[in-house]
Amino acid sequence: MSEPAATLLYRWPAAAKLGSRVPKEKFYEQGTVTAAVREKFVAEVQRITWMYKLAETTVNLAGSDAVPEIQVFQIDAKGNDVSELVLTAIDKAIPFPIIFEIIQAEGDERSLRMVAAHKQLGASAPTLSAYYSTGWQPADAERQPLPIAITLQALYTALFDPLAPVPARPGEGMSEVAARLQSVQKLEREIATLERKLRTEPQLNRKIELRRTLKTKQTELEEQR
Repeated sequence: MSEPAATLLYRWPAAAKLGSRVPKEKFYEQGTVTAAVREKFVAEVQRITWMYKLAETTVNLAGSDAVPEIQVFQIDAKGNDVSELVLTAIDKAIPFPIIFEIIQAEGDERSLRMVAAHKQLGASAPTLSAYYSTGWQPADAERQPLPIAITLQALYTALFDPLAPVPARPGEGMSEVAARLQSVQKLEREIATLERKLRTEPQLNRKIELRRTLKTKQTELEEQR
């Protein structure tokens, strides 16, 4: 995962509040949840709460096929965090984009981080990007108003944008941002591999070739960012 985004919490609209507890067993019923993932739920998750539903009926923003609603789920961790395997299982079971707030407690201190993957809805299973997160913050930290938006799709882009390591460009939708994120991750892996090879390559002509390829990949990475 890339470096966490700056601290950020949103003040979700009171009209969208649900506060409904969701039994972990609901996710076990999904055919894609393996025994190993079920064990992660048991070991890591204290409670799952469907906190808010951002929809046309609750926030007066029009939805679309791409973003019909946005859900906010709160997960109380048993330990110091919840793994992405758990988040992925929940994301794949819910046919709407989700923003997660994960809470960890140490004594009387409660910390929270906001995390999400960009979700593209499809005819079958949704497609998820990597997960991006804020850093840990005091659970009672001051929250910011929601970004101004005229549709749920625009709101989703604005909510996700501060988490992603590449900002949305003017006129760019979240599907384009997600594609660039995938390109960035692929290029970062390729650059790391080339740098390792360069350090251990004994032949001069091969070193020159590796440096040339590395420079090309670094230029491509800057363009994607």
